[in-house]
Amino acid sequence: MISGMAPELDGTIWHFCSGREADPSGALAIFEEAEGRSLVLPDDLAELRGFDRSLPMARITLRVHSALDGVGLTAAVASALAEAGIPCNMIAAYHHDHAFVPWETRVQAFETLQRLSQEAGA
Repeated sequence: MISGMAPELDGTIWHFCSGREADPSGALAIFEEAEGRSLVLPDDLAELRGFDRSLPMARITLRVHSALDGVGLTAAVASALAEAGIPCNMIAAYHHDHAFVPWETRVQAFETLQRLSQEAGA
């Protein structure tokens, strides 16, 4: 899976937001936690709804079709980014995994994941 992950950098700025009664419309992701509803919102909706926008994030989609019972992809991605000093928040969806990284590190993170994929295929 690592060699075929084909990372793709999304140009949208995303924010992780939370609130007990947060409106989920327009959210890329929604997760219900005991402390409140967590949302991943595009910048314009986060601003419109008054959420904290101090940590803008970029999304890198791993285009390989990842199995929900697959082993190692998340660990490899998180480890490669950690070695580069880049924090990430992974979201595994049904078809693909998505790495969210601080906006200012998006290019370095994307290049790191491209390199990881190339090295795994070598």
